[in-house]
Amino acid sequence: MASLLYRLGNFSARRAWFVVLAWVIILAAAGGAALTAGGKFTSSMSINGVPSQVVIEQLKKSFPEASRGSGQVIFQKADGSKLNTDDRAAITAALEGVLTLDGVSDIINPFTVEEEINSQRADVADGWKKITDGEKAIADGKVEIASNKTKLSDGIKKLDAAEAKLKTQSAQLEAGIAQAQAAGAPQAQVDALIAQRAQIAGGFAEIKKQRAAIVAGQGKLVEAEAKLVSSADDLVTGKADLELADQLLKVSKNFGTVSNDGSVALATVQFDKPGAELEEPTKMAVVDFLKEANIPGVNIEFSQDLLRSVEGILGVGEIVGLVIAAIVLFIMLGTFIGAGLPLILAVIGVGVSGAVTFALSSVIEMSSTTPVLGVMLGLAVGIDYALFILNRHRRQLKAGVELRESIALATGTSGNAVLFAGITVIIALAALNLTGIDFVGLMGSMGSLSIAVSVAIAITGTPAILSLVGNRILSKKERSAVAEGTHFQENAEPKNAGKPVWANKHPWIALLTVVAVLGIAAIPASSMRLGLPDGSAEERESSAFKAYTITSEAFGPGFNAQIPAVLTLENAVSEDDKLALQAKVATELFELENVAAVVPAAISDDKKTLLFQVVPSVDPSSEETETLVYDIRALGDKFESDQVGELGVTGITATNIDISKKIADVLPLYLGTVLLLSMLLLILVFRSILIPLIAAGGFLLTIFATFGSVVAVYQWGWIADWFGVTTPGPVLSFLPIFLIGILFGLAMDYQLFLVSGMREAYSHGKDTNASVNYGIRLSRAVVVAAALIMITVFGGFAFSHLTMIRPMGFGLAVGVLADAFLVRMLLVPAAMTIFGKATWWIPKWLDRILPDVDVEGTKLEGKQLH
Repeated sequence: MASLLYRLGNFSARRAWFVVLAWVIILAAAGGAALTAGGKFTSSMSINGVPSQVVIEQLKKSFPEASRGSGQVIFQKADGSKLNTDDRAAITAALEGVLTLDGVSDIINPFTVEEEINSQRADVADGWKKITDGEKAIADGKVEIASNKTKLSDGIKKLDAAEAKLKTQSAQLEAGIAQAQAAGAPQAQVDALIAQRAQIAGGFAEIKKQRAAIVAGQGKLVEAEAKLVSSADDLVTGKADLELADQLLKVSKNFGTVSNDGSVALATVQFDKPGAELEEPTKMAVVDFLKEANIPGVNIEFSQDLLRSVEGILGVGEIVGLVIAAIVLFIMLGTFIGAGLPLILAVIGVGVSGAVTFALSSVIEMSSTTPVLGVMLGLAVGIDYALFILNRHRRQLKAGVELRESIALATGTSGNAVLFAGITVIIALAALNLTGIDFVGLMGSMGSLSIAVSVAIAITGTPAILSLVGNRILSKKERSAVAEGTHFQENAEPKNAGKPVWANKHPWIALLTVVAVLGIAAIPASSMRLGLPDGSAEERESSAFKAYTITSEAFGPGFNAQIPAVLTLENAVSEDDKLALQAKVATELFELENVAAVVPAAISDDKKTLLFQVVPSVDPSSEETETLVYDIRALGDKFESDQVGELGVTGITATNIDISKKIADVLPLYLGTVLLLSMLLLILVFRSILIPLIAAGGFLLTIFATFGSVVAVYQWGWIADWFGVTTPGPVLSFLPIFLIGILFGLAMDYQLFLVSGMREAYSHGKDTNASVNYGIRLSRAVVVAAALIMITVFGGFAFSHLTMIRPMGFGLAVGVLADAFLVRMLLVPAAMTIFGKATWWIPKWLDRILPDVDVEGTKLEGKQLH
């Protein structure tokens, strides 16, 4: 490979303009593809197979409306007064305008919701009044019926007594008539008695009539009583329904879309696609439209869901980092040409890989952080890789090597190391696909692309531009020295090559100091929590932070973390049972800890899927919210066993928790894979067993110290103001796995460039101590410069305008600082000095079967220069 790269460097030097033009054409073609295809990125992240995503997939089929993505818009009266009629009308008109935008499926108007809530509360209050009035009426009716029953019963008794009396009189009268007739009484007397008989018969008739009237009255009382019973039954049913409605109002009491003081209104924009499938232009169209609405006296802020964007990849912090990198290059190389060359090459490489990423995003769904990661890696690695070749070329020129021969040789030696190191980083990033997390794997793949382009331009573009620059890559003083030929021997090997470095002189002190420092730095890592940043993590002046703060103050922190709970039934719920089911589920959800409100949000057309909105009483990123999600799922297990239905949780909050858990689960596997890879790689390169073990142990110290530093700043809030951390919270969920992958590749870079020099000296007969010292003296300057450049570039991203990128930039900067300056320059040489000759031991059988990769091109150098 070294010989092949030597020829490639020679070709690039001889055909310099051709190579430069080829890269310009590649850049133009990639840029044209990006402009033609049009980049589309999503700010949402999801993982297939996790519980929240499973629920979304089910909703797409059974209840498409409930699977839609959404974002919140906050309208606040600027002076803190109540939103008046004109304000409400203007806000409503603006929201109706949003409804006409492409991709928007519905608008939840806060004032409409407020009216519905007030109407429901009024209806329930009116219902209770009617129930009370009805119960009183029924009670009064029962009293009246009982009174009438008594009266009628008394009437019957009186009629019975009168009838009995008449019967007695009738019997006596009949006997008198018979006696009078038998005695031959005068007819007048008999007629008088008969007349009395007629009167008695009339009395019987009157009694019968009155009895019939009383019976009829009793019949009416029975009917009235039946109606009263029916009314009482209806009242019981109505009261039961009203109790259910009242129960729902109680669990949703703390829910609202207009604040209690009337100064803030919370609208929701619903899109026609799920959140993970939403494209940024669709959301930004809503933001831009409402910004132009310009409602007098009303501030409009937008939730983080609507504002996440890759817009403006390079901010002030990143540019400052590049400027500092340029200064470091100038101090090291002493010429503006030398300082500018790695920067130009890195920017071209980033332009190519970034443009390709944008073009591919039109056909592959990518998160908005994907291109930023590529830019960050491309800049840092691109500058360093060009610097390694350039530094080797400068050293050879000063040692008297002819220009083009030096370019070819630098490409064959340092270029070989660059290629090997680049492949290491590419493998580490590509291995992120093994996690099974799509967006993480894709970010790793696009990062690998950025590294591949950086390597390609380093081993072709660097020799071409070095050829065009010629000896001007050296300062005037250096060129004069080369012309005189007085410093060839001095520059042929490192200065003070025989003088021990500090780690070589005091190995135990160096080793224990590094372990202690990094061990202390790693302590906070034990409490690391993973998550995704919410609006509270944004800059204080950003709309997302203002929206988060206003919402928390006006409605409560949980309104920034609403959790959709989905109940799926095997059979459709009837209209009669719907209210009871909603009340049961909502009440049980409400009784969980840290729940502020539960709202039955919707029910599917087939009556088999019910949606509930759970509003926590705590912040989205709190441990209590995470516990609540698991509590809801545990309640789902209870519902399933009770055959109520299948209860699932989805939404941004639940998805973030699932992503974090998934990544935490695969983190040990990925770290183990990377460590195993590093062991195999270093055994292959250095033909040693102990060096890979020392390097792997140092890498572990680097990783955990980096994790600890990130936790201390971003989760605990130490010196948070220095890095623009507005609200400490969980560590970015996919940050640890990226730090492992990227820092592994970079650590192997430094290990290769430092230890290969030691290996070269050892193979030429120097003892372990002398070879360790020689390798440090040989490569220390360029590794220090390369590490400082990476630290400044990554450090610039630690102050990025993109909240999600900041901890990544900070972690990489700290990781490079720890690994380059503490692990590779102190711990590794100290441990090698302590182990002595055993450092280079390898079983003979293993040495025989391992291929000779000659990373530093030692054989090539010997062949070309001797």
